Amino acid sequence: MRISLRRSRTARGCGSMSSQWLLTFASLASVSRAITFNSIPDASLDTSRLGRVGIAGDFEGISLYQFREQTEGSFNTNGSEQLLTRLPNGVFLSLLEADASIQAMCMFQGQVMLGGNFTSLGGVQSPGIATFDPNTSEITPLANLSGQVNSLLCDDSAGKVYVGGSFRAADSTNAITWLASKSWASLPFAGFNGPVNSITKAPGGHIIFGGSFTGLGNTSTPHTPDGQVINLSTATVEADQSTSVAGFSDPKNIVCKTGGVDGAGNTWLLQDNTPGTWRATFNFGFEPTKLRLWNTHQDGRGTRTWRFTAQPINGIMNFTYIDPATKQNLTCTSECPLSNDPAVKFQDFHFVNTIGMNAFRFDISAWYGNGGGLAGLELFQNNIFAFAINDFNEPGCANTSTPSNTTVTGPWTVTPSGQSNSQYLSAQLPKPVASDAASVVFYPDIRESGDYIIKLYTPGCRQDNTCLRRGQISVSGTLTASGTNRTMDPKILYQTNEFDKYDQLHIGSIDASSGSFRPSITMTPVPGQEQSIPADDFVMVAQRVGFELMNSTGGLNGLFEYDPSRTTVDAADVSSSAFVKLGSSFSNNSAVTSLVSTNDRTFVGGNFTSDDVRNIVAIDNNGKTVALDGGLNGEVLSMYLSGDALFVGGRFSNTRDGSTSGLANVAVYDGGNNKWAALGAGVDGTVRSIVPTTLNLSNTTPEDVITLTGEFTHLLAFGNNPVVEVTGFAVWVKSQNNWLQNLNTPVPFLDGILSTSLKVSDNETLFAGSMSSQVLRAYGATTLSNGFGNFPVKIRPPASQSSNPANGLSKRVGSANSTETVAGVVTGAFYEDNNNGRNITILGGHFIANASNGSAIYNLALIDGADSNSVTGLGGDISEESAFLALAIQGDNLFAGGRVNGTAQGSAVNGLISYSLASKSFNPQPPALAGDDVVVSAVNVRPNSGDVYVGGSFDRAGSLPCPSVCLFNTGSSQWNRPGFELGGAVKCMLWSSDSVLLAGGNMTINNTAAFLTSYDASSSRWSLFSGAETLPGPVNALTAASSDRSQVWVAGTRPDGSTYLMKYDGSSWTSAGVTFDSSTAVSSLQMFTVTQPHDSTDIMASDQVLLLTGSIKIPEFGTASSAIFNGTTVQPFALTSNIDGKTGSISRIFVQTEAFFSSPAGGMPLVFVALIGLAISLGLMVLIVLAGLALDRYRKKREGYIPAPTSMFDRGSGMQRIPPHELLQSLNQGRSGAPQV
Repeated sequence: MRISLRRSRTARGCGSMSSQWLLTFASLASVSRAITFNSIPDASLDTSRLGRVGIAGDFEGISLYQFREQTEGSFNTNGSEQLLTRLPNGVFLSLLEADASIQAMCMFQGQVMLGGNFTSLGGVQSPGIATFDPNTSEITPLANLSGQVNSLLCDDSAGKVYVGGSFRAADSTNAITWLASKSWASLPFAGFNGPVNSITKAPGGHIIFGGSFTGLGNTSTPHTPDGQVINLSTATVEADQSTSVAGFSDPKNIVCKTGGVDGAGNTWLLQDNTPGTWRATFNFGFEPTKLRLWNTHQDGRGTRTWRFTAQPINGIMNFTYIDPATKQNLTCTSECPLSNDPAVKFQDFHFVNTIGMNAFRFDISAWYGNGGGLAGLELFQNNIFAFAINDFNEPGCANTSTPSNTTVTGPWTVTPSGQSNSQYLSAQLPKPVASDAASVVFYPDIRESGDYIIKLYTPGCRQDNTCLRRGQISVSGTLTASGTNRTMDPKILYQTNEFDKYDQLHIGSIDASSGSFRPSITMTPVPGQEQSIPADDFVMVAQRVGFELMNSTGGLNGLFEYDPSRTTVDAADVSSSAFVKLGSSFSNNSAVTSLVSTNDRTFVGGNFTSDDVRNIVAIDNNGKTVALDGGLNGEVLSMYLSGDALFVGGRFSNTRDGSTSGLANVAVYDGGNNKWAALGAGVDGTVRSIVPTTLNLSNTTPEDVITLTGEFTHLLAFGNNPVVEVTGFAVWVKSQNNWLQNLNTPVPFLDGILSTSLKVSDNETLFAGSMSSQVLRAYGATTLSNGFGNFPVKIRPPASQSSNPANGLSKRVGSANSTETVAGVVTGAFYEDNNNGRNITILGGHFIANASNGSAIYNLALIDGADSNSVTGLGGDISEESAFLALAIQGDNLFAGGRVNGTAQGSAVNGLISYSLASKSFNPQPPALAGDDVVVSAVNVRPNSGDVYVGGSFDRAGSLPCPSVCLFNTGSSQWNRPGFELGGAVKCMLWSSDSVLLAGGNMTINNTAAFLTSYDASSSRWSLFSGAETLPGPVNALTAASSDRSQVWVAGTRPDGSTYLMKYDGSSWTSAGVTFDSSTAVSSLQMFTVTQPHDSTDIMASDQVLLLTGSIKIPEFGTASSAIFNGTTVQPFALTSNIDGKTGSISRIFVQTEAFFSSPAGGMPLVFVALIGLAISLGLMVLIVLAGLALDRYRKKREGYIPAPTSMFDRGSGMQRIPPHELLQSLNQGRSGAPQV
């Protein structure tokens, strides 16, 4: 039979997933004319003679490779997301990568607007916002916005996009519009003094903003401007044309000299009557607002005119100043004057434009007396920063008792600034990361108490090539000396941004620095992070923290209504707004997180309370508040409206009055009945986003489902549904009123993050997030027949590995004897006894499953097809830490080997057990194997015998010295040593005939290294396989390459760790001529006949292919769990996924009947061949009989034979008696010899 994509069910009642289920998505996934999907031809494997076929591995989901764009990539766990679409088979596909979250999308004039916390989108630097052209896939950043975008509202008819978040753009903060003319336009109110979380258009056409703000307006300069001194003392200071007079030539003489006292060491002078330059270069950037100069009066000298040039822009700066003589406010540019009046201690010059720079030059063009010079120079800025590198903080000479500074612990080193604003600190920490491995505490110089925005600046990872080594940090703070909001709650942030970014940490009150109190911000690594950081270590960076004083109108509390038809904001309109009134009823420190509008009302969700509502409320067209049954008892973070049903997620457990149970962090509000209802019993953690999508669960039409993403780990039990372990992602199926994870029908595998979605058209939807998805959810094993199907057992990771992901799936289980990290199903077998009606499927590995009676079973499961697919295990005598790696059936007995320990029938077992499948009980056990580290990797039954050969890593069987391979005779129940030449570790075995056994691994023959060996059972001797000395490394997998098994394929590992694939054709070895990327692990090989021929090669017939399983890393593709080699190329066959964002792996394929070399396609069925053979045999027999009769007649005729009378007349009287001796004598007379033909 051909492996097709038609829907089918297995003979044992196990569900399958196939193309009719999948291709319904074709109408849903074609995102645009430019996004096309290239289908892959069917692999056409012929399984018609194999009986039942199973696939064993460590996976939760599996798909056939059907589209060229399809990959096995896992979802990101480092905070980065993608723009996603779906393939026709329903699998999520990444269209482009972002280096952080995508939080908002909308369509604007044919372009997809994307907003979020990213700095890079599709590899293009895009700080916070960009457009995506679905026709060309082009990314266009929207420049001049710095920060994070939380919400977008596209209004095509008005030709503008409302943008909200935590950012600065043009002269606005946190809210602005983008116009069809491709430019920014500030709103009449210049934004808000806090972040905007959501924007919607109310039924009346007004724009509603929701967030954490208390007023309109922008950030403000401090009441005492120019308060922070820029550190010149650590800059590189140079000068041109300095005097040669001792004590006056050093340009650093004027740094940190604020007394205005001339003299050696305090004054810098130029050569006589010569213009000159004073330069300073910094390792950090700054935006100066004031320049203070002390002119020299040494020996009648002094500077008359000068100019200031900013670097690296090489721009001459404009200044305003007060003339000390006339007291007039004047401006200057290239020839700014400096007073020579000794009574003028210093002069201040204010920068007209705020320009960023990291160096400047001060040119003196005219002078008093014999030459120019200075007695002091100082720069100031409004910005309040605390740098991780103390050299960049305020100098000790600053006129403050609390200059900004930093304290650090841990292995910090200074990193070049690259494209960033300044140099920064980097700490290289080992994994798993400890929370106290490093820390930075920033102490800012806060001159006045007030409300501040705190921003943490993080340099991009692309410039220092640490993107794969970065992860999460925790940021906390102490902000005031006392009060309820004295500290800032810890905030978890990702540092995986490719380009520079800032995160808004806090908005609120901060006390001024004093001798008794210093505000502080503390940065530490998040502990653990083994899985989320791909690299071997963790790099944490620290640069600076900024503080911006807020200035606003006040009078708001998280809600604002804007009439777009007006060009100004009228105070009366603001105060009369129903939304503003609603916000004013909220308690202090309230926040609105989500807004959703319908035709007649606007829903408001967040973290707020009032006398009548709590955390969720609605306002109708008439401005009337709708209480929504009183609201919920915790914060609302996300809402999605589907008809009259409003799905809500967040942090809550019940309604405000406690009247509806089961609302654990997720609920649905029925607008028609004004009632809340549960989704099951909810989940055990925060729900951050609710995103709709579609699934086909009935093989007819797709239906709407609701996805949840957040920080939860379990779906809570309800009804007959038990607690289900998840990883922060769940799917609610509305039609089933249940979670997808609870359904027993064939369903897809979905895991990851969905942040938002955008319906481009009726059949086009884009998603933002990071997803791992496969066509079928399957637990470690699946059937293969007309597509993939499920075995009736749910495999779970072993407890030791599910609790510690670092010890999870080993992708190299196929290439190493170590099994400490084995997880999932490693091997399987089918047992049939038609005479007694037995039909058992055996799955072995390292896992947990539930028996039919509800008990836990470990590592080996037996599924009895003759007993309604009942599931049983071995019981509790075998250690739960065991791992079964090899199975073989001899008669009614199962021999299971691996890293196995425990007892069976009172006997200790080590490496191997014997189990009766007929009685479902342990047999008397073979004497236990022994050695330093016993592992059985292969168990093979000798054809046409009862001998069981066991291969692996061991030294003895009982008391018998029997290394590497040992023979157990089931008739005598004794171990025997097959030959004395072999040693080392055996990984795989194969009978090439009834008497010749092949063994691959890392072995020795008479103490000489050998990677492939041959055992002749007739002579009981081991030898090196023909030509095996040319193999480049240990063999990890082998299979017969021809029906007579005279040819073999092997896969192994070279000394450098790379994988090789070679074939023995009966006389010599040939390389497959293909390469694999590093870390490839081949766990098994298997030849298949195909129904659709390909081009033949010297090493592969046109009707055959080689199937590889494991973790196959294919150049220019990535990882596949199974791949097909057709003699020329390697193409993926099956792709898998696992939980926690990991890819899966396939260990091997197991079959009921090993008849892989089937007859050519279109051959006559066996029954007809037998009937024809019988007819030919009967025909030959008739011909032989006829020929014999003809020869006998001819002989008689030549001898004169006369037929005897047939008449019985006078028989008795006419008979003459003949003596016996005459009769016998006549037999040899009268004959001329044998007849001649």
